[in-house]
Amino acid sequence: MIKIQLDNPEAAFIPGQAIEGGIVWNDLPEKAERFEIRLIWYTRGKGDRDCEIVDHQLVADPGLEGNARFKFIAPTRPYSFSGKLVSLIWAIEAVAFPGLEAEQVEFVVSNSGKEIVLDGG
Repeated sequence: MIKIQLDNPEAAFIPGQAIEGGIVWNDLPEKAERFEIRLIWYTRGKGDRDCEIVDHQLVADPGLEGNARFKFIAPTRPYSFSGKLVSLIWAIEAVAFPGLEAEQVEFVVSNSGKEIVLDGG
């Protein structure tokens, strides 16, 4: 099991703000050789899915259980948005290799700290 916790419980960030938190893992089906903690964005909705790994940190030889801290800086773009056809979501993702056990926590990036809602009209 992998759990991700953001230090900011509101899970909303403005560009340039630190995104900090930690991951905890235990009861993995096999010993992980490494963890990759990723700052990503992806689209959800109609059409092709786009995804980008913006930054990442490695945890080498993490063992069967443990914890690690992470820190990323919220990028200047793209902003989080939600529309009728497509949404753009920011997330922190932790992936264990091998085995590909993974967990993800979503958050918002924008100048207002709130997701931009597109009305489509």
